[in-house]
Amino acid sequence: MGGIVGVAVIGVFGVAMVRGSAGDQRTAAVDEVFEDLTKPGSPGCALGVYRDGQILYQKGYGLANVEENVPITPKSVFDIGSTSKQFSASSILLLEKQGKISVNDDVRKYVAELPDYGQKITILHLLNHTSGLRDYLVLFEMAGINIDSVTTDEDALALIARQKALNFTPGSEYLYSNSGFFLLSVIVKRVSGKTLKEFAAENIFTPLRMTHTQFRDEHRALIPERAMAYDQNEKKDGYVMNVSYFEQIGDGAVHTSVEDLLKWDENFYSAQIGGRDFLMEIQERGKLNNGKTISYAKGLMVTEYRGLKAVRHGGSWGGYRAELLRFPEQHFSVACLCNVGNANPSRRANLVADVYLASLMKPKTEKKDEDEGEKKATGNAAQPTAEQLKAYSGEYWSDELGVAYRIAVSDARLKITGIADRAGLPRANTFSKEEIRAVGADKFRVGDEGVTMAFQRDGQGKASSFRLDAGRTTGMKFVRQLE
Repeated sequence: MGGIVGVAVIGVFGVAMVRGSAGDQRTAAVDEVFEDLTKPGSPGCALGVYRDGQILYQKGYGLANVEENVPITPKSVFDIGSTSKQFSASSILLLEKQGKISVNDDVRKYVAELPDYGQKITILHLLNHTSGLRDYLVLFEMAGINIDSVTTDEDALALIARQKALNFTPGSEYLYSNSGFFLLSVIVKRVSGKTLKEFAAENIFTPLRMTHTQFRDEHRALIPERAMAYDQNEKKDGYVMNVSYFEQIGDGAVHTSVEDLLKWDENFYSAQIGGRDFLMEIQERGKLNNGKTISYAKGLMVTEYRGLKAVRHGGSWGGYRAELLRFPEQHFSVACLCNVGNANPSRRANLVADVYLASLMKPKTEKKDEDEGEKKATGNAAQPTAEQLKAYSGEYWSDELGVAYRIAVSDARLKITGIADRAGLPRANTFSKEEIRAVGADKFRVGDEGVTMAFQRDGQGKASSFRLDAGRTTGMKFVRQLE
């Protein structure tokens, strides 16, 4: 083991310290990856490094609770966001092993509320993000629903069911969609008679003795040893709380620790839960209708990192960030769970892996900025005058989102001045501070997050409707209301 002659667990934080000069050098190199999170008053991350089913190194960096000055430890519990998806996928595959469903079943067999889009959407499409369903988290955001609002399964399902179109033909493309994994939680409940929280506890967490792990489906639930979540404030001189009150699960909401994740990670070698066939199926990469294989499997990304096979998934929700990175051929993994929005645990997990596996890896290559050309093109687009922009002013209604956008000209710029529901009650205006710039004829970019509005004009040359595209959700139609 590269000069490592022993391991001892010492200290109040339960840090696994590696004896020997090589181990000391590695420890110092790993700690350096998290050094920026050790300043007084900073949130941070919990780290777990696993090899051959054992914790090779674990440590907490920063604070689990900034207000109470409580340190992060390897026992601290974090919301792991989309890293949860592998547990939802596992629950579906375990139901399939029980003979209760097939991944090739039509989703509408279990979720009849979904519109008939004239094309079959299978459970496998949901698992591989190839369904074409619009992402409900983006839909919530576009409808002015804040992350700190309380939303339920019923709210999410109703919003998904109101969508009149898909992003694309099922199976023709890959586009990450949280709607699919939320719907998996609905399927688990309707098939098994148990919530996903209950099913996963009974079939995964309890058998693996993951005693600090659960799906959190009630916003008032208390989680022992939970780390709170934060973002930097606007002045970058402190932190603000960022904890979600959404109650729907499946696409996220697993709360766990780096100590518990070792037990799950080791199941990919022991096959205690599910057996060997299960392990093969959950890690089988998806295929598109044209036969092309994608990197996404079922709640997991099967890819490479510096020439080594890697199986991984990150997570982001509120101020929580997570990454579980596994190198199956080396029986080596890194879990990095964080409670501050700018932590970037995927990058940190990569750097930790570099420390231990560098001799097996290919040299690093620099990543080019793929968006540079698009940014330049956007900057060069001619901007309409204030007089020309008046043609777009008005109130536009979306049946699919159940809200109206109010658009006006202010300071010679187009602005989204308000978002309101059918009764005229205001919703949170996601775009209140965003600059809207022309990127083509009748097409505008809202801010820098890839949101675009493409207007259509009537016979008098006045804008009559627009199509809103927002990354994982495209084609939402807004129609101008009579003035």
